[in-house]
Amino acid sequence: MLFAPKEKGQGLVEYALILVLVAVVVIAALTILGPLIGNVFTKINSSID
Repeated sequence: MLFAPKEKGQGLVEYALILVLVAVVVIAALTILGPLIGNVFTKINSSID
């Protein structure tokens, strides 16, 4: 029980690192796929008009 606070803090740091990693992956994916998705919506919009 003496080490419980340190382990709890360590768990929070691990969750924060995982969250940062997921955020970096999502930002990278949107940066790469953003123009492709934009072109798809542009084609859909022009076909509707």
